[in-house]
Amino acid sequence: MTARSDGAFKLTMKNPLDFTPFFQPITIRNLTLKNRFVMPGMQRGWCEAGHPPARLAEYYASRAKGGVQLVLSESTAVDHTSATRTWKYARLASDTVGGWALCAEAVHKAGGHFFMQLWHEGALRAEAAVAADLESIRDAFVRSARLARQAGADGLEVHACHGYLLDQFLWGDINFRDDGYGGPDIAARVRFPAEIVRAIRDEVGPEFVISFRFSQWKLTSYTARIVQTPDELGFMLSTLRDAGVDMFHASTRRFWIPEWPGSDLGLAGWTKRLSGAPVIAVGSVGLNVDLAETMAGVEASAGGAQTPVGANLAELLRRFNAGEFDMVAVGRSNIADADWVAKLRDGHLSQIRIFTIADLGDVAAEAAAAGRRSSGGLDGEIDNGRNLQ
Repeated sequence: MTARSDGAFKLTMKNPLDFTPFFQPITIRNLTLKNRFVMPGMQRGWCEAGHPPARLAEYYASRAKGGVQLVLSESTAVDHTSATRTWKYARLASDTVGGWALCAEAVHKAGGHFFMQLWHEGALRAEAAVAADLESIRDAFVRSARLARQAGADGLEVHACHGYLLDQFLWGDINFRDDGYGGPDIAARVRFPAEIVRAIRDEVGPEFVISFRFSQWKLTSYTARIVQTPDELGFMLSTLRDAGVDMFHASTRRFWIPEWPGSDLGLAGWTKRLSGAPVIAVGSVGLNVDLAETMAGVEASAGGAQTPVGANLAELLRRFNAGEFDMVAVGRSNIADADWVAKLRDGHLSQIRIFTIADLGDVAAEAAAAGRRSSGGLDGEIDNGRNLQ
């Protein structure tokens, strides 16, 4: 297996790929998943005033029926007036919890498990939030965590990536607070996210699973970094673990890219090495073009073991077998093909339907506009119609 300069791989193995390691169970607290595949939070733009419609529950259930064991809701605004300003984005509050309960029920009936992803859009004004604002936002995360459990979710994911609120605290290039919540020291910058996690843990109890999603890159800067060294990453992870995080979701644009010189480990691999916690890897799984290339008209190759797509999956398998991560999030590919996991399991790579920009449906134009504003490919989840995994 050799990497190419275009980000694809040249596959040199002769035997068919053996994906059975991905189909072994894993247990996190009292949650047991039958395989290692996750559908990350992806904004579809279907909600109305924050309420999930019936077709969103059907969409989630179809992916669980197709083999995904852990389905994450789209990024869902917490119960705070500042959490989002867009009516078509999801919310988790007392008036919407019933719709999310139907989503959880649909996923469970299809054989999967369901997490709510809790999110806050970010800074709404030029001046920094004061202590009372931070307390109010923390309490909103707690209220929404309580509602997630009430809705029947199996756990939740705290969204702290891609330039949104909690990531804004982690990102030293923009967080210049001098009140113990910002500045050059990662210990100060991780303080507010950790306080939110600790408050959520106190509310939901010891058995409810908490995932924490973070990234180096941002929607506005693909070269941004919240941590500059493995030591900084290790401190951040240990702080969050102490606060109550069970598992980490390390968001990257391409899962195979090394995070630091001198090591082949990607961000997920470093996260696993330094935390020892269960880790989800993500980033262009099963795809040989990124979103910017897709929007520019570059067609992805069809499946098959001897194609760049097959080679991408072979590299994923190699890293998984090396113990770099425990689970795999598949975003765009799951949008395109509800049976993606089942086809992989059954060795039918050539039958996998490859993602195109048209698959985004209601948010396709918004994603394309975001791509035109960006300086490179977007390979993360669809965060509010702006980026994909």
